[in-house]
Order: sequence, then C-alpha cells, then structure tokens
Amino acid sequence: MLRFYSKFMEKRSFLSLIAMLISCVSIQAQSKKWTLEECVKYAIQNNISVKQSELDSKTALINKKDAVGNFLPSLNASASHSWNIGLNQDITTGLLRNQTTQFTSAGANVGVDIYKGLQNQNTLRRANLSIVAAKYQLLKMQEDIALNVANAFLQVLFNKENLKVQKEQLGINEKQFARSEELVKAGSIPRGDLLDIKATVAQNNQNVIIAENALLISKLSLAQLLQLKDFENFDVVDDTNMKDDNNIMAQTPVAIYDIAVENRTELKIARTNLEIAQKDLEIAKGAFQPTIQGFYSFNSRVSYADVPEFDNMGNIIGTRNSAPFFNQFSDNKGQSFGAQLSVPIFNGFSVRNNVERSKVSLERSKIAVEQQDLDLQRNVFTAFTDAKGALNAYESSVVALDSRQGAYNYAKERYDVGLMNSFDFNQSQTLLTNAQSEVIRTKYDYIFKIKILEFYFGIPLIKN
Repeated sequence: MLRFYSKFMEKRSFLSLIAMLISCVSIQAQSKKWTLEECVKYAIQNNISVKQSELDSKTALINKKDAVGNFLPSLNASASHSWNIGLNQDITTGLLRNQTTQFTSAGANVGVDIYKGLQNQNTLRRANLSIVAAKYQLLKMQEDIALNVANAFLQVLFNKENLKVQKEQLGINEKQFARSEELVKAGSIPRGDLLDIKATVAQNNQNVIIAENALLISKLSLAQLLQLKDFENFDVVDDTNMKDDNNIMAQTPVAIYDIAVENRTELKIARTNLEIAQKDLEIAKGAFQPTIQGFYSFNSRVSYADVPEFDNMGNIIGTRNSAPFFNQFSDNKGQSFGAQLSVPIFNGFSVRNNVERSKVSLERSKIAVEQQDLDLQRNVFTAFTDAKGALNAYESSVVALDSRQGAYNYAKERYDVGLMNSFDFNQSQTLLTNAQSEVIRTKYDYIFKIKILEFYFGIPLIKN
C-alpha cells in the first residue's frame, strides 16, 4: 500500500512539473514583444503578396526551361494496330476475300531546328531577363512590405505612448479632483470649480478609452500585415531609437538621388523590362527570315492473315500462316531523312504587324524608364524635404511642450491658492496634453520620414 502511494505521489509530482513547464512556455509566448526587425522578417516570410511574387519567379524558371527545350531535337513515336473483318483486300494478292486480317505499324520521327532566324537564341536571352525581372519584382514587393510594416509598427508605438500620456493626465486630474474636494470643504474654492474638474476627469476617461481603441486597431493592422492568426496577445517593444544614427540628414538630395538611381529596385525593373522589349522585337523580326529544319523518320509494318497457296493452275489448294513478326518488321522497314527549307513570302501581314507591335512596346518601355527616373528624383527630393520638415516640427513641438509645462506648473500654483478659476486651469491642462501628444506625433513622423530617406540612400530597414 505504501509503495502504491509512493508511486502515485511520484507520478503526480511529474505531472505537476510538466504542467508548470507548459504554463511557463505559454506565459513566455504571450509576453513576447516583437521588435521591428522581427516584424519585417516575419512579414517577408509569410505575407501573401510576397508568396505570390515567389510563384512568379518559379514561373520564370519554367519559361527558361521551355526556351532551352527549343534547342533540343523533337522525338515522337507512333504505333497502331487494326483488325479487318469480312470482305477486304488481301494484302498479298490484292483480291477481295472474306477473311480476318490484322495490321500493325510503328514509326518514329526526329526533328531539329537548324536555323530559325535566331529566334531560339533570343527567346532564351529573354527568358533569362524575365528571371532577373521576377527577382527584382520579388525584392520590390519585400521592400514595400518592409515599409508598410515599419509604418504600422511606428503607429503602434505612437498609440502606446499616447495612451500613457492620457493615463498620466487622468491620474493627475483624479489627484487634482481629490485635492479640490479638500479645498471646497475648506472654503478655498467654490463648489462650481469642483464640478468643472469632475467633468474634466470624465473627459479624460473618454480620451483613455479612445486611445486604447486606437492602440488595439493599430496592433490588429500590424498583425494582419504579418499574417498572424493569434493577434490577441500580440505586442511590440516600447523602445525606439530617435537618433539619426546614419546621419542621413547631412547628405544632400542630389547625393541621395545619385545613390538611388543606381540601386533602386523600381528603376532596375524598368530597365530590365526595356531589355525584354528589345528581345521581343528581335524575336518578331526573326520571323522574316527563312527557317531550316532537319528530319529523320523510321517506319515498318506487320500483317497477320492466312496466306493462300495456289497450284500450277492458279487454284487455291490451302493456306499458310504469315511470315514471323520480326521477319516482317525487318523486311518492311523504311527510313527517310533530309532538310526542309521554309521561306516566308506572304502571311497576311501577321509577321509585319507583330514587329510593329513590338516596336510600340519598346517605345513604351523607354518612356517607362524615363518616367521612373523622374519619379525617383521627385520622390527623393520630396522625402528629403519631408524629413527636414518633420525634424523642424519635432524640435518646435519639444520647445512648445517645455513652455506648456511651465505654464501648467504656474497655473497649478495659482489654482492651489485660489488665484485661478477651474476653467482657466482646465484650459492649461488641455494645452499641455495637446503639446505632449504633438511631441509624440512629430517624433514618430520624423522617424518614419528618416526611414524612407535611408531607404532611398540604400540603407535597409533591417540588416541581414
């Protein structure tokens, strides 16, 4: 009995240990806070748009296999077997007879392009360019996802800090309300001031609820970008580096543009598409040239029927079986080989029209490259101006906050001794809260503008 109780307690202790470990793992998973780098990497690996771009890259590789296959000879084999029952022609005598015959035939054909106006070569070059273009498209999609994730990540941080400000303001007003109740009892301030402060506390409660909802929505938006199914416990780290570590603002817009014009993915895509359009034109022009194809063909046949035997007078005296299968296959075999020349003379203007369409597409691609260059230049100068303006706005908001904080402290001292009414004091509090929110807003706006400017300068959002 004691041994049974001991084993029971050991088993119970073991199960308790397992439960504790599972609980610790669960708590650790729920308390995990994502960094910006983790968010970007996870989004790139799991985002649906990125997966679709990866499939486009696989399609480009398959198209290259098709282009390589054009250089290889084609080989086709055929075989047939038929039964003829009733009145049919004897393949030996040529006479019509009521009999059952079987006929087997087999053959193989080999064809190879000797010259095709360099279309096969240009098709292979085009396929290689398409692979490069697909890789650039995938990279562009990853960059766009990274920027979207960074924007959503900073929005979460902004809402978290804004919620802290609203909660701190609520705590201050609740303490002020308690302090005002004592002043009303002491007769230092009228009861109407207490009601004003009570209304202010109620407004602060509403602001806290609004801030909580905004934070929840921003977390949900970021979780959706990351394709996370369990977003209820999703959270991000609170610390954010405010400094311009890469000193990007020391660069000029021209210097940033010179780097961007050589490295930006969208410009590489436009240039690659231009090369693809040039190959399309060369492929279309190749249809004007003659083509030469080599061919080789092998065939044989075998028949199965009772072959009649005749006497010297031509009368049928009996039948004998057909020759053996492999003997017939060897005796009836035939081969043919040669080369075929095809010269295009008139084909309803289809080749000429294809060439003209390819020329139009080439011109479109040239214009697209020029447009991307202009867009890149405009975007770089706009991003630099926005970042500079965001920095100025942040610095100004910090100065304004210091002034509002001093004004609030002064107003609080006057209110505590009864030299200021509650309305003016509440106005001072509201202006201070607005100044705090403005500092947070301009702070994260500046961070995101800096990220965009670094992005054009070739500095990635995350380091591999």
